[in-house]
Amino acid sequence: MSKKKVLIIDDDSRNIFALKATLKSKSYDCISCSGAPEALELLRTNEPVDAILIDMMMPEMDGYDAIPLIRNIEGRRNTPIYAVTAQAMVGDREKCLKAGADDYISKPINVDKLLQILKDI
Repeated sequence: MSKKKVLIIDDDSRNIFALKATLKSKSYDCISCSGAPEALELLRTNEPVDAILIDMMMPEMDGYDAIPLIRNIEGRRNTPIYAVTAQAMVGDREKCLKAGADDYISKPINVDKLLQILKDI
């Protein structure tokens, strides 16, 4: 069985580092982009991606704008997208889901919850 590949989109390299370390220890392959425009470019290629973790609050283009664009890329329509945000306010989950995310996880990331949502990819 091949490893599942997770794309991490986050403007904070510390978050990318922590997520990669966590996921690699659980046998996931990880690739990362430090912004949505770079991620959109990568997702327009044939790079295999089984799931996407996207930070919702980024400069340039946030996750709320990026998710619908990802959904419009041919062949990426059904790729699971998980919103990652420090904004754990009432209504944030709904806002992420309305933007097109499959699920939502708040920072600091609960590793058990993260692994739970990724186990189905």
